[in-house]
Amino acid sequence: MRVHVVGGGLAGSEIAYQLVKFGIETTIHEMRPIKMTPVHKTGLLAELVCSNSLKSDDIKNASGLLKREMELFDSLIMKAAYASRVPAGKALAVDREKFSKFITDTINELGVQIINEEVIQIPEDTKEIWVIATGPVTSNYLCEWLEKIIGENLYFFDAVAPVITADSIDYSIAFFADRYGVGTKDHLNCPMNMSQYEKFYEALINAEVIPMEDFDKGLLFERCMPIEEIAKSGKMSLLFGPLRPVGLIDPRTGRQPYAVVQLRKDNVEGTLYNIVGFQTRLKWNEQKRIIRLIPGLENAEIVRYGVMHRNIYINSKKVLDPYMRLKTNNRIFFAGQITGVEGYLESAASGLYVALNIYRMINNLNPVLLPKTTMMGALLDYISGGSERNLQPMYANYGLLGGYRQPREQIAQKALEDMKQFLKKVGLIKGDTGESTIEGFE
Repeated sequence: MRVHVVGGGLAGSEIAYQLVKFGIETTIHEMRPIKMTPVHKTGLLAELVCSNSLKSDDIKNASGLLKREMELFDSLIMKAAYASRVPAGKALAVDREKFSKFITDTINELGVQIINEEVIQIPEDTKEIWVIATGPVTSNYLCEWLEKIIGENLYFFDAVAPVITADSIDYSIAFFADRYGVGTKDHLNCPMNMSQYEKFYEALINAEVIPMEDFDKGLLFERCMPIEEIAKSGKMSLLFGPLRPVGLIDPRTGRQPYAVVQLRKDNVEGTLYNIVGFQTRLKWNEQKRIIRLIPGLENAEIVRYGVMHRNIYINSKKVLDPYMRLKTNNRIFFAGQITGVEGYLESAASGLYVALNIYRMINNLNPVLLPKTTMMGALLDYISGGSERNLQPMYANYGLLGGYRQPREQIAQKALEDMKQFLKKVGLIKGDTGESTIEGFE
């Protein structure tokens, strides 16, 4: 039986990689580059459109634990991330192009069929398995079909930060440092005194924004809040958010600046930098004017402007079963951000889970649930389990695992041990001989 994956993002790519290893014929239907989205720039698989950071690599951080769990699954996304890593302190940040090219090349080498076309609906009489992993910028035609099938589509607005060239930065002002001297000085910092901050703040809150149909601040996801919306919540809001200066010392003055704008490498060569926390829907001419008010960025050359777009997700609690299948048709699975998980790795992790249950379904085995004591299991239980209330997007966090009185290292150790036992039970983990009990799994 052939499996059809609609969407070649992180979740779709991960699913295809895992299924082919299981010996299952797989097709990815990806409309790019035949039809582009408002935020994608290439036709590569798993293109990153927001930040180039996959968040912390420290296991005391929920994202760090999620990474370790995904590695136990032999995740393609994790392999690509480490192969394309750029310096970013404790965070795992990647070179966008190298990351996507690694995944695209791997998928092609494995013989996955890739069809560049827009899928507008799933065939009604299909006997094959389909996975909808179209992500937050699902095409309008497919959204219309989904509305007919599930009765509702929820959405929220998301924003992307600008990227500038490294050689347009004034390094006599900007300095390399990580907070409290911890790390390898991977962040570039642009310090502001009080008068510079106030001038920047006033310009930001009075700048023109791109109008968006149905825009509602209540639908903004907190972690991708546009900087101008943060600023409008109060004059000091940025100083406790993306411009927080705590733990940084300006070498020119020997003191902590009043505010700091941080930049992070966007590629391995270090020729591009993205402005951390500067997601925005400002008009492009306004972005250029305001960014150039930042000390050290007076001559900034912007190679990618910040944009804002509508992110689509479904109410998984209402329409999906715990195995991420449509309740009305168990041959249609969902994976990735369209399910309500928030974040690059969270999307890929859902793909790992879906691929496992597709394998089991094809081989006439019962689907399985991940242990709720694991980060992956707790996250996916939150997304598809519980009551049929409206779903709010969720990213990996230790709150999902409870155990507030336990050290996080202990929680993580139990999560990893439980995941290992689970994977051993279902035949995905390698034994002492280095072999798996699943045919086709290497």
